[in-house]
Amino acid sequence: MWETQGKSPDYRFTLANERTFLAWIRTALAFMAAAIGIDQLAAELAPDLFRESLVVTLGLTAACLSYYAYRRWVNNERAMRHDADLPFPHGLLWLSAGLATGIMLTLFILVVL
Repeated sequence: MWETQGKSPDYRFTLANERTFLAWIRTALAFMAAAIGIDQLAAELAPDLFRESLVVTLGLTAACLSYYAYRRWVNNERAMRHDADLPFPHGLLWLSAGLATGIMLTLFILVVL
């Protein structure tokens, strides 16, 4: 198993990696809370099709972020154990682009409708 390979990293780096993991999980929970809030509390926010699409998109984003958080934590931990460079977080590019697109689309639809 990868947990026993290489050498144990300094505990401070492991704790920092865990804090980053928890930050990603908090972000996923915020997306899930937004999906539930829009679904339950903002029924008149937008047309049903758009609102339901937004809720599903937010929920799927939360699930993907949770998975990404775990994979990122494992990859960082493995790299630290082998004194390798930390992998580039490609998920951040997708998250930023998706958020920007989602925000612009939401603002457009709310203003037009």
